[in-house]
Amino acid sequence: MYLDSDISPHLGRLKAFRHDLHMHPELRYEEQRTADQVAAWLSALGLPMARGLGTTGIVASIHGAGRSSGNPGPTIGLRADMDALPVQEINRFGHASTVAGRMHACGHDGHTTMLLGAAQLLAQQRDFDGTVNLIFQPAEEGGAGARAMMQDGLFERFPCQAVFGLHNWPALPQGEMGVRVGPIMAAALRFEIIVRGRGGHAALPHTTIDPIPIACSIVGQLQTLVSRGTDPLDSSVLTVGQITSGTVENIIPDEARIFGTCRNLRSDSQQFMIDGLHRISQHIAEAHFATAEVIIKPGYPNTHNHEKEAVFMGEVMREMVGDANAHTNVLPAMTAEDFGFFLEAVPGAYGWIGNGPGGQPGVGLHNPGYDFNDDNLALGARFWDRLARRWFEIQAQR
Repeated sequence: MYLDSDISPHLGRLKAFRHDLHMHPELRYEEQRTADQVAAWLSALGLPMARGLGTTGIVASIHGAGRSSGNPGPTIGLRADMDALPVQEINRFGHASTVAGRMHACGHDGHTTMLLGAAQLLAQQRDFDGTVNLIFQPAEEGGAGARAMMQDGLFERFPCQAVFGLHNWPALPQGEMGVRVGPIMAAALRFEIIVRGRGGHAALPHTTIDPIPIACSIVGQLQTLVSRGTDPLDSSVLTVGQITSGTVENIIPDEARIFGTCRNLRSDSQQFMIDGLHRISQHIAEAHFATAEVIIKPGYPNTHNHEKEAVFMGEVMREMVGDANAHTNVLPAMTAEDFGFFLEAVPGAYGWIGNGPGGQPGVGLHNPGYDFNDDNLALGARFWDRLARRWFEIQAQR
């Protein structure tokens, strides 16, 4: 039976480690210093590890009593992401980013440190039957680092019967946790639409095919894919974030480009969006004697929690924070996460640990005033430690 481990002797080091990562943020696939710091901590615990998966990723294994790489027993994977964002930090505390234009605005510095705290607890008390694979992943922020690690043989080299992930969540107060069965984060893709017309002098518009008003019409009509084409109970988001065209005021350009994203909780809804992007863009352009090329840039799949693993994760959350603070049917978010690639390959679940606002009051993820809540270092480390041990207990009963 699980006995709660004492993380307090390690909290000072964990907090200092997290602050050091925050001060030295590294973007996707550039996490060399971060990986070195993580590897040094794991080496001090005497853990075998592999480096370089997905460029900068690390996997370390903790074997329970009587287990080894040749005889791992039941296996579980715990994942933390390591990369930062291209954001200029506005915080003025002592551990603010020292790198211009880069910061840990999504709390990955905290995710990494929580998992190292769990490594500390699991390594010092190995009275469990199985192997824990600690997955330190690069490039979650738009780089599909999860897929890159899988392409480098992650689950072949480190088999996992189940895999779990955890993200700090500003919408939940610190001390609360959340999970759900099914999709907890949306699938996301990016698109580009190139509207090609015929340029000319601004004083002679009748001799041109102006792509700018055509592009504006396309943007307006794309909104109906959600407002009039999607079931109101099926969450979907289409956002145009950039339009580029032209060089100076008195020249009608040859082309205009539209850039945006689609986010969906269901694969059929995503396909409806893709079909609509092509249909609306091409027909509107054709109506104005222009052409439109639609380029779909695949992104992340749904982060779709498996039922058994999500229910189990919720049970451990209730043990940690109590029934009132463990939300086991949270509403899904329209943000995307490449942990979804893991869940396509291995059963598992992804949950949230309440962060509160963090940093500047009232700010959220990817905001230049955001910061991971250090109070979660103890809760997160103990949660991972308990989840792994409880999972092994269940396997032993089967």
